[in-house]
Amino acid sequence: MARRRVGLWLVGAYGGVATTITLGLAAMARGLAGRTGLVTELPELRGLPLPEPGDFLVGGHDIRRTTFAASAAEFRDNSGVFEPSWLEACRDDLAAASARVRPAPRIGLSRAVSRLADWPDAPECRTAREAVDLIAADLAAFEKAEALDHLIVLNVASTEPPFPIDATHQEWRALRPRLEDPNTAALPSSSLYALAAIEAGHTYINFTPSLGASLPALHERAASTGSLLAGKDGKTGETLMKTVLAPMFAHRNLRVQSWVGHNIFGNRDGVVLDDPISKSSKVETKDRVVAQILGYKPSSLVTIEYIPDMGDWKTAWDHIHFQGFLGTKMTLQFTWQGCDSLLAAPLAIDLARLADVEKGRGARGPMPHLACFFKSPEGVEENDFFKQFDALLAHYRDSEAS
Repeated sequence: MARRRVGLWLVGAYGGVATTITLGLAAMARGLAGRTGLVTELPELRGLPLPEPGDFLVGGHDIRRTTFAASAAEFRDNSGVFEPSWLEACRDDLAAASARVRPAPRIGLSRAVSRLADWPDAPECRTAREAVDLIAADLAAFEKAEALDHLIVLNVASTEPPFPIDATHQEWRALRPRLEDPNTAALPSSSLYALAAIEAGHTYINFTPSLGASLPALHERAASTGSLLAGKDGKTGETLMKTVLAPMFAHRNLRVQSWVGHNIFGNRDGVVLDDPISKSSKVETKDRVVAQILGYKPSSLVTIEYIPDMGDWKTAWDHIHFQGFLGTKMTLQFTWQGCDSLLAAPLAIDLARLADVEKGRGARGPMPHLACFFKSPEGVEENDFFKQFDALLAHYRDSEAS
């Protein structure tokens, strides 16, 4: 029986996360690397009809003109990750994927991201509709050329600033004419990709805090096309720890008085988040989960600082001040250090694999059972990691039972 061909279109293709995904898939397909870090390799999920690493074909959009091989080599030099032998063994795979990367339309980009753009052939668009149609044409060409069974658009680009939502974003009939107006910023870049995917019935996964498909009008459009949706903002490090530790305080009836988190990291995402406007989107998603789990809001502070020499490594230091029996004040501190892209990439691969399972089952619309992978899971208020993970397993148990 022929294997399914699954297209993975990476928005922000030459960034750290996308490069790690691309090299990781190639290295696993060639048997060079193990699968530690993939949730889908746990015994509870391994029986699902999951696509294998070699079943994925990678393409994408980027604002920078380079290659996956160059990006991976830069990543290794700056952050000390990846085995050199992998880069040589996977050279042809990286070249083939690079040939499928297209210049991103220059519209809807934030000020911080625009400063990184250096692809001279990037198309200029007057309206949001022109950009959506250009993206859609690239997706259609990829789908046809590779004879894909399923196309997944995965947003792993840099974080956008918060985008103002108004009444026209509530219904598709109100948003549609705005897309043709050259004098209005109808949608940010992440939402242009979401719309292009949705209109063609492709799957859209938002691994970033950016707006993406998180609009009633786009959900309405997805309902008419059968597109699968998931997001947003991958839960990889400090926030993962918060969603694991906060339930402990709640279940032990210990009252958290303050929770302070200080984050430092490098890489290009750090460059973008060094912009105060872009940073505010990330801080908001990192800060809300504790209050949602505890049921009240303690004093809190989240900082994110760009330190160039750290490369892709990030360090988070958290200080938790809580009240115990007889009003006794106590503290918990922890330090989390990890390689940002190496934490994110396996989760993104998990999401693509599980989305393909849903596609094979004929599912449509949002995938709330994937909440455990996100800081701000759409349509899900529960942020307790253990309850989210139970919901993931229950989804597949219930599906098998029916």
